[in-house]
Amino acid sequence: MRIEFVYHKLQVWHLAKGLVKNIYSITKRFPPEEKFGLVGQINRAAISIASNIAEGSGRTSRKDQAHFTQLAYGSLMEVACQLEIARDLDFIGEDDLTAVFASIKTIAEKLSALRRSQLAEMNKKTVEG
Repeated sequence: MRIEFVYHKLQVWHLAKGLVKNIYSITKRFPPEEKFGLVGQINRAAISIASNIAEGSGRTSRKDQAHFTQLAYGSLMEVACQLEIARDLDFIGEDDLTAVFASIKTIAEKLSALRRSQLAEMNKKTVEG
């Protein structure tokens, strides 16, 4: 039996989960001495994106939902920055970076749209209330 949660309905959550798998695949190739440094940091930030989307979906107020969507966006930007640093350190090639940045761009656009929607709903309820 599979249990469905609200975040399962969000395409951006599925994309974020896919990004986690991609990030883990990339960081697996980093030098072993980075396991507790950059690898751990990038992996945690990637997981944080999907986790914040899920946590926000469980909140009842649109304001709280928008807050967690913003946290997910911040974690996404953290991953992007860390990947650029990894490229500068020659841990990741330009082709891998370009491919993962395409995913990051798509997720960023969807998170921005989700947050705009959440804030619009919040403002709509404020005006109606």
